[in-house]
Amino acid sequence: MALFELTLILLLIAVALTALSRRLQVPYPSLLALAGAGIAFLPFAPTIEIDPELALALFIAPVLLDAAYDTSLRDLNRYRLPLALLALGAVVFTTAAVALVGWTMAGLPIAAAIALGAIVAPPDAVAASAVLGQFKVPHRVTAILQGESLLNDATALLIYRMAVSAAAGSILLSSAVP
Repeated sequence: MALFELTLILLLIAVALTALSRRLQVPYPSLLALAGAGIAFLPFAPTIEIDPELALALFIAPVLLDAAYDTSLRDLNRYRLPLALLALGAVVFTTAAVALVGWTMAGLPIAAAIALGAIVAPPDAVAASAVLGQFKVPHRVTAILQGESLLNDATALLIYRMAVSAAAGSILLSSAVP
């Protein structure tokens, strides 16, 4: 099956699951994640290989752009301390914790363990927004979560690129920073 047909089928499944999530009154990212995991475990599911740079452009960039459009510069400035603690502190702490476990318990090389930590560190901004949309929360909480979703991905991407550069043996800052 060609990539176009596979993409079309996955889009139709996503639309159907989004409609089902409204009917069941559950956040749609949860259903999409469960369906994706379920499809991945099917023995006849095709393997899809995507170039990492293409995946970055197709998936991460639009999420960051959407978060940037939804974030107010005034709110970023007003809530800079909690944003810095969440976007920098929490991501660095989570990356370090996962890297420590991966390095000590799984025997991963330290650069690979840090890369793994950077991959899993940032929380899912879409899921948080979907859940928050169902409740009445103060503007401060919404503004902080929107700003954090914008900044934490950037922090994790920078850590990831540096870890991959270290694993490749070229830890020049110019090669790690996009």
